Amino acid sequence: MLVVRPIRHNDYPTLHVCAEESGHGFTSLPVDEALLHERIEHSVASFSKPVTEPDGEGYLMVGVDSETGEMAGTTAIEASIGGDVPVYSYHISKIIHSSQKLGIKNVVRLLTLSNHYAGCSEICTLFLRPAYRQGMNGKLMSKCRFLLMAEHPERFSPTVIAEMRGISDEHGKSPFWKWLQDAFFHIEFTHADHLMGIRDKSFITELMPKLPIYTNLLSREAQAVIGKVHKYTVPALKMLQKEGFVCRDYVDIFDAGPTVECDLHNINSVKNSLRATVAIGQVGNSDFLISNTSFADFRAVATKAWYDAESNTLFVNQETLAALEIHQGDPVRLLPM
Repeated sequence: MLVVRPIRHNDYPTLHVCAEESGHGFTSLPVDEALLHERIEHSVASFSKPVTEPDGEGYLMVGVDSETGEMAGTTAIEASIGGDVPVYSYHISKIIHSSQKLGIKNVVRLLTLSNHYAGCSEICTLFLRPAYRQGMNGKLMSKCRFLLMAEHPERFSPTVIAEMRGISDEHGKSPFWKWLQDAFFHIEFTHADHLMGIRDKSFITELMPKLPIYTNLLSREAQAVIGKVHKYTVPALKMLQKEGFVCRDYVDIFDAGPTVECDLHNINSVKNSLRATVAIGQVGNSDFLISNTSFADFRAVATKAWYDAESNTLFVNQETLAALEIHQGDPVRLLPM
């Protein structure tokens, strides 16, 4: 059974492996020892911090195989982004150029540098190692964040976003970055990607073009990938779209991957989750995501259970109780699958 819990200091070695396996474009999990240790430290402090409103906390969690103790992947929430480090994106808009005399009308897209999502919560760092990409594991790693947010909404912003990885090849080269590189930055995408991962964004302010950019001046290759996601990110995007997330025409400034957003209270897994009392009993054949109601000691699993609506009781087995570190009669938050 996979159990999601807050990361610990001794999880660093496998977190580093996850960072290496995640590949280029995964800026929230850089292959940098100091930064990874910093993320762990910040998460440990955030989970133990009393909070009444979001203020830069970062919650990094891991999925752990309950039988082997091996880390299967990571998932995270940033409570409020853009405070200490600016969060940049391009906004896509349209402008019409027309001449009645010549009978010509052109609709042209513009890219405008924006800091629109400052203060929003962000779900990020979702990575599942290849050996564990099966069964309910992917849904657990993604949706457990919504169980946490539903149970503790005061810790998060009313708007939740996710930045989706844009298109790049197996060597980490991005068609969208290529034109930026040639015209403004003169550094490789992997270098820029690394600087973003280690939160060194000063070069963006110094070198990024400040005026709106006409997309028809970009190469055809760059234009073609605007708002598109990496092939490995397609399942994650589809899952978020089913949750109610939509793109409001904001894209990443390096690989042009879309940013999607949803109001916290409108996320389907938040709306459809509920609290119940847990008991040991016949579990039936229905799939559930289940979490305890603790924050500092958050635990979540995907398993078979049976929910009795009349008594508002969720029946599970002893293994599930042990995984969630709770006892019979305790409250849980559940999401029918």
